[in-house]
Amino acid sequence: MIGKLNHVAIAVPNLDKAISKYRDVLGANVSPIQDLPEHGVSVVFVELENSKIELLYPLGDNSPIERFLEKNPNGATHHICFEVEDIIKSIALLKAKGARVLGDGKPKIGAHGLPVVFLHPKDFDGVLIELEEVD
Repeated sequence: MIGKLNHVAIAVPNLDKAISKYRDVLGANVSPIQDLPEHGVSVVFVELENSKIELLYPLGDNSPIERFLEKNPNGATHHICFEVEDIIKSIALLKAKGARVLGDGKPKIGAHGLPVVFLHPKDFDGVLIELEEVD
């Protein structure tokens, strides 16, 4: 069901410093900052040859990333994202196998403008998994 690894997301306590590390120290191409108020985050993507790294920073008062950073003040890996061809079919298959989809169980539009859902980390060895539908 899952396809390619799309990205690994890292919550960071200072987005400008994190951008500088990846761009200026490691020499990576970093996208412009994108605010996603519906998700409570500001994001940038570090472009790699075979994947991406998403840097997450809290946006707004009720950001889930703010709470995550309270537990991980130096930053930490937040989730991994896999591509799927059909997110609705993937959700149905996962639910039939006992996996829990977070939120209302319906896809939302993610940072790439594509439908995404998150799977409960307790169902996947403590790892928060994002699924993103791709063409």
